[in-house]
Amino acid sequence: MGRIAASFRLIHAGWVMTREGVISALPAEGLSGLPAFAHRVAGALSRKRSRDTARSERMSRAMNRLGPSYVKLGQFLATRPDFVGKEVADDLQLLQDRMDFFPEEAARRTVEGSLGRTVDNLFTQFDPPIAAASMAQVHPAIVDGKRKVAVKVIRPGVRLRFAQDLEGFFMVAKLQERFVPVTRRLRPVMVAETLAQTTRIEMDLRLEAAALSEIAENIKEDEGFRVPAVDWERTGRDVLTMEWIDGIKMSDVEGLRAAGFDLQKLARTLIQSFLRHTLRDGFFHADMHPGNLFVDPKGTIVAVDFGITGRLNKQQRRFLAEILYGFITRDYRRVAEVHFEAGYVPHHHDVASFAQAIRAIGEPIHGQPAETISMAKLLTLLFEVTELFDMETRAELIMLQKTMVVVEGVSRTLDPNFNMWKSAEPVVGGWIRKNLGPVGIVGDVKESGMALLHFMRQTPELTKRLERLSGELDNMAANGLRFDEATAAAIGKAEARHTRTGRVALIVIAACMVILTAKLLF
Repeated sequence: MGRIAASFRLIHAGWVMTREGVISALPAEGLSGLPAFAHRVAGALSRKRSRDTARSERMSRAMNRLGPSYVKLGQFLATRPDFVGKEVADDLQLLQDRMDFFPEEAARRTVEGSLGRTVDNLFTQFDPPIAAASMAQVHPAIVDGKRKVAVKVIRPGVRLRFAQDLEGFFMVAKLQERFVPVTRRLRPVMVAETLAQTTRIEMDLRLEAAALSEIAENIKEDEGFRVPAVDWERTGRDVLTMEWIDGIKMSDVEGLRAAGFDLQKLARTLIQSFLRHTLRDGFFHADMHPGNLFVDPKGTIVAVDFGITGRLNKQQRRFLAEILYGFITRDYRRVAEVHFEAGYVPHHHDVASFAQAIRAIGEPIHGQPAETISMAKLLTLLFEVTELFDMETRAELIMLQKTMVVVEGVSRTLDPNFNMWKSAEPVVGGWIRKNLGPVGIVGDVKESGMALLHFMRQTPELTKRLERLSGELDNMAANGLRFDEATAAAIGKAEARHTRTGRVALIVIAACMVILTAKLLF
């Protein structure tokens, strides 16, 4: 029944997006046959009011009508231009996550249910909400009669709604992988799994609090950038209480200028902080749009909303640094080799041919003024070229690239003549010298020695496991692979249930389409 319900919800979503003009606004170049006909029908069925509005506005209206799951889906796909195309991703980037407030009484019940104490016991004052998004809304509050805090409260029922809609997203992803071979390289099911994992993390506010705490610990010695302090006593799965931030949003450039802040310094601090978090710490804020960035009265940048974060392990950071350094030094062969060493590009391709493609990206940027060269655009072009060489989707790199586009855009808004490379050099160059030079080699040798020592300690246990495995293989070779009766029966029942449910879901979808067509025609 879950698949049948998911099918109905998908049909409803398709109808809403058709009526709001989203389907007809999607690029139609190259479509022919039935897809082209369907695109024309979608245009005819769209509301008249939607035909004169921008695609981004149509998407925003449709997503907000469909609810928080689809708003979050739109925001997530905005970080995946490889999946939906650059134009659509740019439009989704404008999607506003603004939902109606839910009642204050519901918020109070959620706080008390999550923390096990009454609101009056937790807060001296608990005010009505001032902002609401797909996942939660924020209430100003007072603690101990003097300290102002922001209380983020999960939207009631949002977990059930997400679970229901995610079932439909997975169904579409599986059908896409099965029937649209050209998209398999993009791994739609993995994209759906990433969305599911991201939303699960976002819906547990303890994890967002932990991200704030980890970032705060990483940057405690840094200047010019900080995050709000967490009030752990008043934080639980459904509630996050943190320091109230008084400041000017970085989207308000004129306000920052009027307040007397050095905009060039702010731009430089922002990009250096992001690169420091990425390369040094391997943990970065992956949603650094201007609405999530404030400048406090001391001129310090304060980042909020850590529901979406990204991680790079040490090897991934090294590959990223080597790629950037290779472009700077015009060592395109090394850039190509790094892609093969990282496993980004399949080994059946030729390194020299890939290096040639990399050169086509790198050469045009040399000789240009540094302030006109965008690091984010460079990475975007790089991903476009790697698509020609069957590079599979790397979620962590796509998230990094998209975040860098946003951060660099904010910096250039503050300073139109912003020199990305000059500002980045102290961080990127310092990291390369420390990690790819003699000091880095010594560190690698030390780590390898520790890994070898750990392996040697595990040798007795590994030997015993190997002996057991050898015995099992000998037994399998002599008697063959056998299932007991219970296992065989369970496999048969699961397969039968899967086939039967799939047929029922397809029948329901077909019946609904017939009913919709009949209503439209008659």
